Amino acid sequence: MRFSWFRSICLGVLGVAVAAPASAQALAVAESHFDRGRADMLAGRYETGCPALAESQRLDPRPGRLFTLAECEAKWGRIATAVARYNDYLAMVDRMSEAERVKQSARHKIALGQRSALAPLVPQLTLSLPPGAPAGTRVQCDGMTLEQPSLGVALPVDPGEHVVTAQAPGWPVTETRFTIDRSESKAIVIEVKPPAAAKPPPAEPRAPAPAPDQGPSGLRVVTYVAGGLGVAGLIVGSVTGWMALDASGVAAENCRDVSPDRARCKPDGLDAGNRAKTLGLVSTVGFGAGVALAGASALVFLLEPSPRRQRAPEVSWELTAGQAGGGVLVRGRW
Repeated sequence: MRFSWFRSICLGVLGVAVAAPASAQALAVAESHFDRGRADMLAGRYETGCPALAESQRLDPRPGRLFTLAECEAKWGRIATAVARYNDYLAMVDRMSEAERVKQSARHKIALGQRSALAPLVPQLTLSLPPGAPAGTRVQCDGMTLEQPSLGVALPVDPGEHVVTAQAPGWPVTETRFTIDRSESKAIVIEVKPPAAAKPPPAEPRAPAPAPDQGPSGLRVVTYVAGGLGVAGLIVGSVTGWMALDASGVAAENCRDVSPDRARCKPDGLDAGNRAKTLGLVSTVGFGAGVALAGASALVFLLEPSPRRQRAPEVSWELTAGQAGGGVLVRGRW
């Protein structure tokens, strides 16, 4: 039993010996931050002095350091933070013994006056999400996450510019910046943006539709027909001319001259002579008409622009010839 008691004392002393260097180092660092922070505060460099005092209080919490930090925040204009620091200091003093409270009497009086003067000037900010905001939307104000109980109620904030962000699960972050003044109350509905819809790929340029087939014009149709008739006339003229020459030969063989202006012919010679005259007339007319029609159609074809078409008109002809004469039968499709 005595051995256990002695061992406990030894372990306790050893533990103090081990912890002492770390505690002493923390105290030294805290003291260094406090001295530097207080010097910056007195010089008006609150943006560096107040953070140094806050770090000193974190490493070695003491009433005097907390009071000095509250004073620095008040001078910096961060009145909401200053009121919170004064409240912490007053709560710490309330937990002290009577002798300790006497030592803090001057600071305690200043803290009460500062809190009473600054509290009405603290801005109030109400943040809320729009109706239908997705569940699990995360809201942050100046980097501090606000849970559901902090939304829709007035919260004390420092005057100046603030940044509020909101992000639903899987959605992009939406940022809102605003400025609030002393004694101002402001309510902001935080915007929550869904992901941007994917843009469809750009449509490939389409080739212009071909113009509708207008088919050949009426004049060109007439040109085709006239050209066909011209070619047919030339053929008819050639065939009937050959037939006229042949009939003239038969007539010459069956006729003999009786006088310079008179000849006597056999019946075959008379028939051949009549055929020769008729065929010669047909040949002359056919050649003339063929040349005229073919020339006119060729001229019109060359001068008139050709319209786009699916198919050209089709013209066909059929020659007819007999002992009494010849002819041509024209067929067309367009």
